[in-house]
Amino acid sequence: MKRVPAPILVLTAIASVQFGSAIARTLFDDLGAAGVTFLRLAIAALILGALTRPRVWTWSFAAWRAAALLGLSMGSMNLVFYYALRSVPLGTAVTVEFLGPLLLALAQTRRLLDLFWAALAGAGVLLLGLRSGGGAPIGGLLLALLAGLCWAAYIVFSARVGALIPGTGGLTVSLAIGALIVAPFGLTGASAVLGHPHLLLGAVAVALLSSVISYGLELNALRRIPTRVFGILMSLEPGAAALAGLLVLGQRLGPIEVAALLLVTLASVGVTLARRTPAVREEPAVPARDRP
Repeated sequence: MKRVPAPILVLTAIASVQFGSAIARTLFDDLGAAGVTFLRLAIAALILGALTRPRVWTWSFAAWRAAALLGLSMGSMNLVFYYALRSVPLGTAVTVEFLGPLLLALAQTRRLLDLFWAALAGAGVLLLGLRSGGGAPIGGLLLALLAGLCWAAYIVFSARVGALIPGTGGLTVSLAIGALIVAPFGLTGASAVLGHPHLLLGAVAVALLSSVISYGLELNALRRIPTRVFGILMSLEPGAAALAGLLVLGQRLGPIEVAALLLVTLASVGVTLARRTPAVREEPAVPARDRP
């Protein structure tokens, strides 16, 4: 993997996540959105647990609290996002969801130009909200926005877990906690795999694509590229989601949705570039997983 250019690893991770989300959407009719969420988190926790074997008995109270908060934000983020996907096309949902990390980035900068990027992103979402005649329902868009806010919380708590817990053990435990939080909503739907084992294969594919593989690729890439470059590449998420929605789900975005996607992506790139400060060393980034 060291011979593969780091940007290629990031782009592969992006594709992995979004195609995982598209496959997850195909399972909703059989397992329900909550059932797919539970299986994704639980299976990913089991796989990473077997690989990392975190020494949880050595953790401090602060480490456990950070892992619990990360698990709460992770479970909420994935559950709400999958609920949004029931009525909103994947590309549109990710475009709106992307506002969460974008708002977090804006809150961490103090430049007048940031007002322009915020207005640009707001214009994109406003286009989606004003879309009439066959557009995504407002309720679904609000769920996607809520998922984005949970994503922002996930980023904050990921950094806290990374500072307190070495390796990937924190992510493993947080995935397990997220699965426990989602369990009351998703166990009934997830139980359908008992009578239809082939559905379990789909759930495993979602867990691998959206959590395990993508996280590993990003972790390796972040060791070799600046976090600013990583952030710019991550701005391609909405476009990748639109492509995955088209190829897997047959979801076509209209001109208004495409324009909104481009506005939010451009705003994300602009904010990422603006955050560069020559006097300050770039801080290590935390992979944007496990997120939708």
